[in-house]
Amino acid sequence: MKSQEEQLAELRQIRSIMERSTRFIGLSGFSGVAAGLCALIGAAILYFYLNAYPFEGDYSNYLKAVQTGKKWGLSYRTFIFLDGSITAICAIIFGIFFTMQKANKKGQSIFNQSALRLLFNLAVPLLTGGIFCFALLYYGLLFLIPATTLVFYGLALFNGSKFTLHEVQYLGFSEIILGLGALFIVDYSIEIWAIGFGVLHIVYGALMYYKYEKNNG
Repeated sequence: MKSQEEQLAELRQIRSIMERSTRFIGLSGFSGVAAGLCALIGAAILYFYLNAYPFEGDYSNYLKAVQTGKKWGLSYRTFIFLDGSITAICAIIFGIFFTMQKANKKGQSIFNQSALRLLFNLAVPLLTGGIFCFALLYYGLLFLIPATTLVFYGLALFNGSKFTLHEVQYLGFSEIILGLGALFIVDYSIEIWAIGFGVLHIVYGALMYYKYEKNNG
């Protein structure tokens, strides 16, 4: 006759197996921290390009000024495309690296059905948002890009949260709220973008590390 403790241990093991089969739980907290740092660096470089300073001046005036010149030999379209692309690529590379590192320690693979389902559900809103932002950049509607990226990224997180840690849903909600706010506070949209992609990622990553990784190897 099994003791109550043994039965509870078996139930926890069964639950863990079922969770691994339906959810991708291998995301590393360090991935969030690294993504946040990349975003803050990307935002800082954009400030230098715009000759802007956080929480000072009129963002719309910065945009009008930069559209008439080619600082560092780059048009504003080229610069914003490169800055955003490099920031995203660096965040993805660090995310894959830390997630693979965590998976290797646990003897798990990041290339499984749950991971593929997660990627698909993230990809649809992200690709849609990316094309939408490219159109905004093409037509010179720069003041809408920070808010739009936050909203579509938040929708992607919310859409994919059912296939990974449930805390991702809260992060998605936060990104959407910030993005909607940035639509009406365009003078501070870069700062709001930095908070959403930078600060929130760092806070989220740190919380996930202490909750799921620090005491579990």
